[in-house]
Amino acid sequence: MGDPRTAPDLPRPGSPVRRARGAEATPLRVAAIASLTPLEELDADPFLVDSRSQHAMCARWAAERGYVITRELLVRGLRPDHGALWSDVEAGQVDLFVAPSRRVLERALASVEEFAAECARRGVRMETVGRAEPAYDADAKARVHRRLSMPTAGYDGR
Repeated sequence: MGDPRTAPDLPRPGSPVRRARGAEATPLRVAAIASLTPLEELDADPFLVDSRSQHAMCARWAAERGYVITRELLVRGLRPDHGALWSDVEAGQVDLFVAPSRRVLERALASVEEFAAECARRGVRMETVGRAEPAYDADAKARVHRRLSMPTAGYDGR
């Protein structure tokens, strides 16, 4: 029998794919977590309000690793055991969670520590992007405000 660390049906450490015996490789499936923060907090903390930029940061992180975003979560103070977090994991559609930063996780989840423990218990990775947040000048804040305050008018932020 060969070395199990180099068996062709096992992923190498850091590999972006999962392999099943006799099946093609599939990219890791990622749930991106963004914080649902009220528009009233735009001036004080624009990145936490700008969920689109949070999800975009996660999408870039995933694409750089060959992963695929299969779920975008937009939550605030969610319990770590809430079904919204785990339904896609249980359905086999999510392999790991990513958020732009711990700060976003602290706003999105009731307890980051309990969520990390639940991830470990279920064998699901949890990552943060860890990049600098974008800077927001008055024009950028105005674009976020327009996008979030006029969704029913058909404005999509572009």
